[in-house]
Parts: sequence; C-alpha cells; structure tokens
Amino acid sequence: MTSPTQVKNVPLLDLRAQYETIRDEMRVAVDRVFDSQHFVLGGEVQMLEEEIARYSQTKFAIGCASGSDALLLALMSCDVGAGDEVITTPFSFFATAGAITRLGAKPVFVDIDERTFNLNPALVSDAVTERTRAIIPVHLYGQCAEMDPILEVSRQGWRQTGGENAGAPIPIIEDAAQAIGAEDARRRAGSMGTIGCFSFYPSKNLGGAGDGGMLVTNQLEHARRLHMLRVHGEETKYHHQVVGINSRLDALQAAVLRVKLPHLEEWTTARQRKAQQYELMFIDAGLSEQIEVPFVRARARHIFHQFVIRVRDGRRDALRDHLRARGVGTDIYYPVPLHLQKCFSFLDYQEGDLPVAELAAKETLALPVYPELTDEQQDYVVGSIAEFLRG
Repeated sequence: MTSPTQVKNVPLLDLRAQYETIRDEMRVAVDRVFDSQHFVLGGEVQMLEEEIARYSQTKFAIGCASGSDALLLALMSCDVGAGDEVITTPFSFFATAGAITRLGAKPVFVDIDERTFNLNPALVSDAVTERTRAIIPVHLYGQCAEMDPILEVSRQGWRQTGGENAGAPIPIIEDAAQAIGAEDARRRAGSMGTIGCFSFYPSKNLGGAGDGGMLVTNQLEHARRLHMLRVHGEETKYHHQVVGINSRLDALQAAVLRVKLPHLEEWTTARQRKAQQYELMFIDAGLSEQIEVPFVRARARHIFHQFVIRVRDGRRDALRDHLRARGVGTDIYYPVPLHLQKCFSFLDYQEGDLPVAELAAKETLALPVYPELTDEQQDYVVGSIAEFLRG
C-alpha cells in the first residue's frame, strides 16, 4: 500500500486523462462538424439518437439540450401540470424535483432503500393519490432502482383511488442521468418505463464537451410529442401544435458523444474493476467493518458512475477533510435531501420525515472511480483512509 505520507494528487475525476486516449478521433469529429457548418440538430444528432436507442434497447431516442431539460420534456409529454403530483425520491440531484415544480406540480417524496440509496419501492404504492400523474425513480450512482415493484404500481394505476383515472397506468419517467448502460434484470436503464432521461454533462460516464441530454422511449406517441416539444411545439416549420421549449442538442455535442459511445462498454468494465478492487483493498486493510462499500442488487448491472462509501458514527466530514489534506478528491452526493431544501419549504416536510435519506446525506462520500485511475492512486486513496480510521 502506497504510503499516505507521500502526498499525491488524486482527482475525483480526470477528464484530461480520458481525452488523451481519444484526442485524434475527437479532433476529426469536431472538424467534420465545422466543415459542415451545421451546428444544431441535423445528421450528427440523428445518428447519435439512433445509436443511443440501440444501446439503450429502445425504439426511439430524442436529443435535447441537457439532462434537466430531458426531465422537463418528459413530464410535459406526460401532461404533468399545475395541481398534479409526481412521486419521486428526496435523494437525488436537484433537477429531479426542480422539473416537477417548474410545471406547477407537487413533488411527493418517498424515502429510500438504506442499501442502494434508490427509491424504496415498498413505499411507492401508499403515496399514490387521485392527483398522481407520474412516478420518477432515479437510478442513482449508476445502479437501477428496483423496477419490477414500481412497474406493478404503474400497472395498477389509480385503481385504488376511485377517481376519474381509475385503472389507467401511471407513467414512469426514469431519471437515468447517472446510469446509461446500467441494467435491471438485463433491461437497460431508460427502457423500462414510459420515458427514460439521460444527461451528457461532461462528468457523466458518457459525457460531452458541455451540456446535452437524451430521452428514450418505446412509445411512438411520446416520441412524436418529444420531437415537437423540444422545438417550441413545432411539427413543421412555423406551425406549432403545442407549446414547447427550445431544447435542441448541438451537433458538436453529438459528434463528441459519437466518438465516445463505442468506448463506453470498455470504460464501464474498467469502472467495475476499480470498484471491485476498492472492495478487496478495504478487506485486505481490515477496514470492511468501518467502511460500507456500494451494495449491488442481484440481477443488477451497476456502472459505477460514482463509488459511494458510507462512513458511520459521524466521521464522514472529518474523513473528507483528511482526504482533502492528502490531495484526494471526494464529493458528497447529496448533503441536503430535497425535502429539506429551502426552496421546497412550501411542501411542509420536516426533519425526521424521511429518516433514511436524511441519514444517507450525513454519511455518504464519493471516492475517485474512473477508467484512468491508476493502481498506485487507488492504493494511495485506501491508504489515506486507513491512516484516518486508525487514528
């Protein structure tokens, strides 16, 4: 184990290292776009859409400007609006609930599973009311939420409410921003619900050179609506069927992503190996009782967008300070659960309402995990953690 006294720089993510491996391919792709002078939508975007649809095991894919917009567009396509309710998790990036609120709907937060940090499917059914218009499970950190029970709630629909929608299925919008290529029982993230949403923010496993997003679906009706909604509701030029937004994917981003997509499986395998190596190193260092490594569900394919450990007994923040002093990059995803965010105070949630999510916010810590992370760097990370825990 590398001595933690030998201070190194181990960033949480090293995009420069990735770029060095594909620099020549990337330059060719970018030059191709500049030579074409076609910068918004167009052939590059259409080809990426086709490639993402195949990769995600769906019939259709629709590019948009960001993962946040993907969530908003999906909700719009499902006719979510003022007075509606959308069931989701409090332990996610802000965009999940932000998109709901922007449409005048109400996020209804359901607590999470203690082991996976994903939406607890056993709690979803009880949250359904006559006003429920959609369910948004989040595939957090690169592992799919347990979808079969959630899909069953969707199939049961509003039956138990006795309202005007009784018996109709409830749309499921998969927030797969962190989970492209993840699987639940061999079903790809984004392919199981009504609509799936991806983010191509640069730090994602498949990241662009700026913002970008994608929606996937197997339903032709939603594919058509999403194509309109992303261009102000326009079906043909200057003829607007619905009120949409301006959320188009740039050709430059599509070209960058088309270079990276063929490498994604190799990168995913490398992330999985790094995750397994962490687990073995914690065991070898005698730290397995003090550090809880990610729990991977049976029949799940975890792509390890993040490698998130759990540090009990109130020691998480001190460990993070220690690692920062040793040059090790970390982050907390997420320090304040959504139901306790100031902007959602109008929902009247109180501390203690969703205790599993609240405790996770105090105990989780993301460590560096990416294909280019070297054995020496990983050894240094674990050695630095061992130094802290042994006092």
